[in-house]
Order: sequence, then C-alpha cells, then structure tokens
Amino acid sequence: MRVGLIGFGYWGPNLARNLGEIRGVTLAAVADRSSARREAAGARHPGTFLFDDPVELIARPDIQAVVVATPVATHYELGLAALEAGKDVLIEKPLAATGAEAEMLVEVAQREARVLMVDHTYVYAGAVRKIAELIDRGELGEIRYYDSLRINLGLFQTDVSVIWDLAIHDVALLQFLLRRRFLSVQATGGCHLGEGVESVAHLTLGLDGDAQAHVNVSWISPVKLRQTIIVGDRKMLLYDDLEPDEKIKVYDRGVVFDEDRPALLRDYRIGDMWAPRVDRREALAGVCAHFVDCVRRRARPLTGGAEGVESVRVLEAAQWSLRHTGQLVKL
Repeated sequence: MRVGLIGFGYWGPNLARNLGEIRGVTLAAVADRSSARREAAGARHPGTFLFDDPVELIARPDIQAVVVATPVATHYELGLAALEAGKDVLIEKPLAATGAEAEMLVEVAQREARVLMVDHTYVYAGAVRKIAELIDRGELGEIRYYDSLRINLGLFQTDVSVIWDLAIHDVALLQFLLRRRFLSVQATGGCHLGEGVESVAHLTLGLDGDAQAHVNVSWISPVKLRQTIIVGDRKMLLYDDLEPDEKIKVYDRGVVFDEDRPALLRDYRIGDMWAPRVDRREALAGVCAHFVDCVRRRARPLTGGAEGVESVRVLEAAQWSLRHTGQLVKL
C-alpha cells in the first residue's frame, strides 16, 4: 500500500513516522510548499518522492491513499481533489473549515466509494479506550457531567481560534465516549495577545440525557494541563493525559440522597480509588493503523465523515457564540 503525505510541518513528520512503521505500507511521496520541509522529509525518509505541488502527488497513479496535514483552510480543496482522483483519504482534524465543506467531502467519498477518515487522535489513545470500556460496562453509571481543562502556552495558530485547535479534541471524545447528540453550545473567551484569533475559550455543551460538558481551552497558560473529569451517578473518573503512570483514576465517590425526599442530601459516599492499566501505544500509531486497516478492508472508520461533519458543526456554532457575547446556540 503506497501512501502520499501532503504537509510536512508540525504534525506531518509524526504521521510519516507512524505510517512508515506499518508493515506493508510505503510512504511513497511527500508534498510541501517549503523547500526546507521537503529537504527534511527527504532526509528522514530516503527514496520518497518529493513535490512542491500537492496536485502532482495526488495525480500519481501508484499512490492509493493520501494523508492531509495542512492548514485547516486547505483541507477541503486537497481532500476533494484526492477523493475525486480515486484515493482514500485521512485528514488531520478538523475535517474542514465549514460544515458545508465537510458534508461535501462526505458526499464525494460516498459517491466514489472511498474511505474518508478524520484524525481525531485522542479517540485512539489507550487511556480513552479504557474509559470507553468502563463507561460501556456501567462502571461509572449514568454519565452526568464532563469537565475538561486543555491549556498550554502556544502553539499559536493564525488561521483558526483555540476552539478549532484544542476544543475539537473534547468534542471528539464526547462523541466517542458518550455517543449522545449535541443539543446546544455556548462559548465565551477572547483574543488576549492581539493575535487576531481567540486564544482563550470556555465552552458549555448540552447533550442528550441531561448530560453537560464544560471545556476550558487556552494558548496562554504558563503550564500545560490535559485533565478531564467524568462524573457518573455511581463513580467518578479523572483522566490526566500528561500523567506518565496513572493516566486514569476511578473514584468510588458520590452523594447519597434520601429515597423518600430526593431533594434532601443524606450523606457523602467516599470509597476506594483505583488506577486501571492502559495500553501505552502512541495514539497516532492507532490512527494510522486504523486508517490502513479500513482501506484494506473497505470498512467505515471509527472517526469517519459523519463524526467529522458533526464536530465541525459544533465548532462552527461555538465560534459563532464566542463572537456574539456567549449567546446560546441550539444544534
């Protein structure tokens, strides 16, 4: 299976490395407008064809699949060209810059019978897979609340706000873990360093089943934090992606209400904490392996076009709310 990679900037080298480690897969070509990045690609992957123009890469008949790791504004154009050329396509998150563009990519992929997948990396992390297993077997009970802190200093983007860069991870996690429809979104935040795009945002998301999610994202934090709390009516969970050993901690804690008078708090339940073992494989390795497997089996990806469209629609609504003083948007 010969794969072409468009974009060898920040994320492209990671994709190239993981694709190259899959048995039976050859990174056949890399396209990047920057001569320095093409030179870096050639040094790391000898024998790979290098292109300035991605159209030339897409046109090669010996390339079966194309991976797009370029700025968001280019995802639609490049993805569309690859699909129409008969290639299977993996696109770095988000799938496209607008919901209309994302929907068009899905339509073309269906028409051409091509695999279309979006790189929602965290969905393929071992810790997230373990959380999904715990939720699915009822360990936490009915999920009521999701709270995420995803902050760091940079990397500043010039084409999209922090919502599109960081909050999309939580939208994807909510899709995968809860499998519930998004009902509403509100967002506040702002540009605090004069960069022209929002560097801080706070999102409140309403979901089916009276579940609620709060997401705090920032590019201007003095520390990097990646912490998520998931609260069920039986147990609670803390997921710390930066924790080297105990990435997940499950707490047997909660509150007990009077059965005869449900509004009356009777007691607090304080039980044990335990940390389940998780798969340590790099999440992006899982992304690339899943994409290759879907291409080979002609299967629907776990994070396919439908998930990509929904996440872009949520981001669009959040961005609109952010720029309209936090108005509630119903989805």
